[in-house]
Amino acid sequence: MAKPSNREIVERLVRAIEAMDFDTIAALTAEDYVEEMPQSGERIRGRANHQAIIRGYPGGVGKVAASKIVGSEDVWVAGPSFNVVQIVGSGDQYTYVATGEYANGEVWHMIALVHLRDGLIARSTNWYAAPFEAPAWRAAYVERFEPMTLDSIGA
Repeated sequence: MAKPSNREIVERLVRAIEAMDFDTIAALTAEDYVEEMPQSGERIRGRANHQAIIRGYPGGVGKVAASKIVGSEDVWVAGPSFNVVQIVGSGDQYTYVATGEYANGEVWHMIALVHLRDGLIARSTNWYAAPFEAPAWRAAYVERFEPMTLDSIGA
């Protein structure tokens, strides 16, 4: 059996996140995995700590429903709760952009920079952003569009 490419490993990771398949997430991450969240100034060290956080998230991490994958190699969308919008990268470094619907119904945007080592996810830096109302003072300088929602991406 051929060894999976790093892209295939990242795709397996995002599918496991979508399905809340914690065992697969654990199998794809290095024992010394490090995840950083710059917005909150937190660093998770080790697979065990990462697993404790994702398995113990208060209220659960969201709902899972049937999903679909649409698109091509570098752009695809999967639906609900964790919705991948795009995966790009090569070698040992990949980026994925996603939306996530939390158990309380809020939809947040996410970007993750993922680094692989020896066929495992070794490091991830993740940013999370809640939708917000645009300030009125910018109206004369911007073009408005509908923010990304689960409905707008066809999930």
